[in-house]
Amino acid sequence: MLIADLRIFLSVVSTGSLSAAARQLDVVPMQVSRRIAALEDELGVRLFHRTTRSVSLTSEGEALAPYAHTMIDAEESVLGELRPMPDAVKGVLRMTAPSVFGQSIVLSVLPQLMEQHPELYVELEVSDKVVDIVASGLDLALRVAPLADSELIARRIAPNPRVLCAAPAYLEQHGFPRNLADLDRHKCILLQAVSQWPFVIHGEVQRRRMQGRLITSSVDAVRTAATQGLGIAMLTYWDVVQHLRDGLLREIKLEDAEMEALSVWAVTPTRRHVPARVKVFLDTLDAFMKRLN
Repeated sequence: MLIADLRIFLSVVSTGSLSAAARQLDVVPMQVSRRIAALEDELGVRLFHRTTRSVSLTSEGEALAPYAHTMIDAEESVLGELRPMPDAVKGVLRMTAPSVFGQSIVLSVLPQLMEQHPELYVELEVSDKVVDIVASGLDLALRVAPLADSELIARRIAPNPRVLCAAPAYLEQHGFPRNLADLDRHKCILLQAVSQWPFVIHGEVQRRRMQGRLITSSVDAVRTAATQGLGIAMLTYWDVVQHLRDGLLREIKLEDAEMEALSVWAVTPTRRHVPARVKVFLDTLDAFMKRLN
């Protein structure tokens, strides 16, 4: 299987037509058609449904796409190690990050990174859902939730404990909770995905169902509601670090319970053939978070 054919295959996938792929690759459409046909013959499957106006992936083509990305990335990684300029970082960095972390931290890292590496392009998906990075053809996922067992490779970037916080105006009006009993009497801003709040009591995690008048599916909405004085929120440190520094939120520490310790994790599909663009991004992210902390 030729890497060049896989590049043509992925170009057709991204552009949606043979002619558009030919323009992108600066070749004639007939060459694209022949190489796709040769790839289909080699694999013994049909990769695209073709009409006179467009093409679309078959189920076999959808299955091939993430493997094609991996094979091309592996080739780029090898060439990057052997070329006279091994520090050159190029290509498309495809990654996903939680919505608030992606907007507040990742987007703050990118200007410096992309200025230093003008041939680097970034596709960033911000979502609080756990994305299948292998099926989606992603290079990297940044996650803040506890990691489930998997065959993916995880690198710990920084501690990211849960934090109880509220706006100063709310605490002035309703008082500062000192313990769990006090907290039960306060308004809480709840996230749909976290039905119970985890507290560490005598070294063990205990989950408590909290009461609140506002429930939302968005971490960003929880943070905004907290800054507007609607109640006490439970978020992770890197979601609120700048708000705490700016005085928009105040951290609440209880006398009889601690908050669950989490971390920011970088998850990659494999330990082998990690593209240079992933390594450079993670090093830049690590340095940025150490400065901010």
